[in-house]
Amino acid sequence: MRRSDGAAAALDIAYRQAGDGDLPFLAQVYGSTRTEELAATGWPDETKRAFLAHQFDAQHAHYRAHYPRAEWLVIVQGGEDVGRLYVEEWDDQIRIVDIALLPDARGGGIGAAILADLARESEAKAKPLTIHVEKNNPARRLYLRLGFAPKSDHSVYELMERPVRGVPAG
Repeated sequence: MRRSDGAAAALDIAYRQAGDGDLPFLAQVYGSTRTEELAATGWPDETKRAFLAHQFDAQHAHYRAHYPRAEWLVIVQGGEDVGRLYVEEWDDQIRIVDIALLPDARGGGIGAAILADLARESEAKAKPLTIHVEKNNPARRLYLRLGFAPKSDHSVYELMERPVRGVPAG
């Protein structure tokens, strides 16, 4: 189980293994990342909820199939569930499968602290840190600031990589 250290520990961030009982919360986190996009559709709320449920189920199944050894974690701050973090380590890299926070937890340094700790881990293991990011995702600016750079283009996503620098991140 992943432990908080460094920047994350300073913000009282912890992790716990996500289980089947967490699926409604994980779906809520997922849905919160699509609010702006769905607002533009003009769909009734019931249609939006059905769409989000379908999309979450598809994403969850995809992640489980393609990242079988990942850590599936709930991000906890001060005893409250605030997000999700899915990470899988490979021989040649550490892949952030997904990181997402509820709206009230965004913008307060939680994501940056978690990413700084993951970068520090990648440095210690001499493995680059990678993540697929939607090109219009506002968090992309944070990734760039933390040393990630686009590595390859995948339509609406790009694979971003923070290479090993030999110096601890932070």
